[in-house]
Amino acid sequence: MAHEHEQSPNASVYGGQAVIEGVMIRGIHVYSVAARHPDGSIRTLLKPVPKWAINKWRRIPFVRGTLVLAESMTIGMRALTYSAQIAAGEDDNDEPISPLALALTIALSLGLGIALFFVLPLVITHTVIDPATDSSILSNLGEGVLRLLIFFAYLGLVGLMPSIKRVFAYHAAEHMSVHAHEAHLPLDNEHVRMFPAAHPRCGTAFLLTVMLVSILVFALMGTPDLPIRIASRIVFIPVIAGISYEVIRFNAKHSANMLVRAGTVPSLLLQRLTTRKPDDDQIEVAIAAMTAAIEGDVQAIAAAAAAS
Repeated sequence: MAHEHEQSPNASVYGGQAVIEGVMIRGIHVYSVAARHPDGSIRTLLKPVPKWAINKWRRIPFVRGTLVLAESMTIGMRALTYSAQIAAGEDDNDEPISPLALALTIALSLGLGIALFFVLPLVITHTVIDPATDSSILSNLGEGVLRLLIFFAYLGLVGLMPSIKRVFAYHAAEHMSVHAHEAHLPLDNEHVRMFPAAHPRCGTAFLLTVMLVSILVFALMGTPDLPIRIASRIVFIPVIAGISYEVIRFNAKHSANMLVRAGTVPSLLLQRLTTRKPDDDQIEVAIAAMTAAIEGDVQAIAAAAAAS
C-alpha cells in the first residue's frame, strides 16, 4: 500500500482558509501563506505540515477528525499571525508565534468557542425551556436550535465589520482558486473567476455539521444535572468532531450522488454569510498561495523519491 508521502499531488486534497489580507493553502506535505504587504507586494511563507498531523492516527476513522481539527487550528493560527505581520508592514518572520503563545491562543479561542456555541445555549435552555417541559428530546432539540441561531447570528454580525468583509472576500478567492485547480485549469484571474465563491469542502460545512451532529449526540444523553451537562458539552467535542469529519469525508467521496449533493445545499447557502466577491488583487493573492503549495508538494515528493 502506498503511504501518504509517496503520493503525487492530487487536486482534491488542497484546501485552506482566509487570513488577514491573505490566504493559507494546505497541501499534502506543505502549507503556504500568501499575504499582501502595504507596499503592494505579495509575501509568501512555505512550511511543512507538522509531522504529528500526518501520522498513523490520521487513517483511523472517528479519531482522525480530532487530529484534523487540532491541525487546522495550529496551522490556521500560525498563518493568521504571519499574515497580520505582513499586513501591518512588518518584516517576514518564519516563526511568527512561539509554541507557548500558540498553545495559549488556541486554548483561549477554543474556550471562547465552547462558551459561546455550547455552554450559552445550554444555560438558556436550562433557564427557559426546561421549566416548561419534562421531555429530554424537546430540551436537547431546543438547545440545538438555539446553538444554530447563535451560530448564524454570530456569522451575520461579524460579517458587518469592514475588516471581516475583506477576510470573507479572501475566503471566496481561496475557494475559487481551489475550484480552478480541481478543474485542472490555469491558475490565473480569468479562469479562477469562472467559479463560485462557495465550496462543498469549506470549513463552514464542517462547523454546520458539528452543530447538527451535536443535537443527535446530546439527545442520547437525556437531561442530567446542569454541571454534568456542561461537562458533557466539553468532553464530547472530540466525539462530535470525529463523527462530523467522517460525514464530510463521505460527502466528498460521494459528491456525484444526487442525495449527497442535496445534503450539501445548506452549507453552500450558509457560505453566502462567509464569502464576499473578491477583487482581482485578492484573487492574485489566493493564486500565489495555491501555486506555492503545489510547487512545495512537487519538491517534497521529488525529494522523498530521491531519498528512497
